[in-house]
Amino acid sequence: MRAMVIDGFGGPEVFHMADIEIPKPGPGEVLIRIAYASVNPADWKCREGWLSQFFTYKFPFVVGFDAAGVIAGLGEGVTDYKIGDRVVTSSNQGIGENGSYAEYLKSVTDRVSHIADSLDFKTAASIPTAAVTSWEGLFGTGDLKAGQSVLINGGAGGMGSFGIQFAKHAGARVAATCGPGNIDYVKSLGADLAIDYRSQNVLDGVLAWAPGGVDVIMDTVGQGTLADGIAMTKPGGVIAPIGTLIQNEPQFDPVAAAARNVRVVPTMSNRMKAGDQLRTIVDLYGKGVFRAPEINVLPLEQAGLAHTKVKDGHVRGKIVLQVADI
Repeated sequence: MRAMVIDGFGGPEVFHMADIEIPKPGPGEVLIRIAYASVNPADWKCREGWLSQFFTYKFPFVVGFDAAGVIAGLGEGVTDYKIGDRVVTSSNQGIGENGSYAEYLKSVTDRVSHIADSLDFKTAASIPTAAVTSWEGLFGTGDLKAGQSVLINGGAGGMGSFGIQFAKHAGARVAATCGPGNIDYVKSLGADLAIDYRSQNVLDGVLAWAPGGVDVIMDTVGQGTLADGIAMTKPGGVIAPIGTLIQNEPQFDPVAAAARNVRVVPTMSNRMKAGDQLRTIVDLYGKGVFRAPEINVLPLEQAGLAHTKVKDGHVRGKIVLQVADI
């Protein structure tokens, strides 16, 4: 099968197309023929070797956490899927196996979800990592409820594009930060307040909108970009900074947080809950509850360019790689 592989860590130039063996699904696994693979910030970090603390890479290695396509093979004991089913999945990459930048992928069934005919493959592929992490940040860590208020730092990115919609669907009031070119986009997703972080004081904007602070902050950007986050959070509230793996990243002051009775809970997707969360989100998408984030499509061969764009930041919505026309 065709796959974009790396033979070692490095910049986007280490990607090259190769012909590698089609994986064989084991017990409890399915083989998926991929239509689209999503690109996430974790992907370029994986390519550079940042994830070596979590698993051992086996080169040549295929990067990629997310994919959508059709079932092409069944492992022993699999009864919930059949050949030809339309599905979306999070790959086995997190345990050191090949990812989704390839024509085929095997994945354990607890990280696979059927998708409705109404949900196209490129939208489905954009969901697993960004949407599930956003869901966990808002409702797992943040325990966001109807009538509460939330600030999403980085509203135009992948997690923000999902998070705004999820929070509104839950009945919360939503504020989001973004660049000046994304104000209309963020509002179109349902944000009640869009704050241009380049020209506006975010603290002033949030407190004018939610005197006393918001109930939940989901910080999808990190790197010290929300220095006044504790002051923006009401006593008893929660800040959910999404893990970036960046070394020496500025952190929220634990002393100041404790003094204001604000919990700061670093957040990533929860492996034990991710499958159920994925299926819940995909079901809601299939029912037309949510709209797709803005999606930019590149061919599989341009995985390096996709990584460069994501690493540079300021991508609106999601980038997906087209692998096959299914």
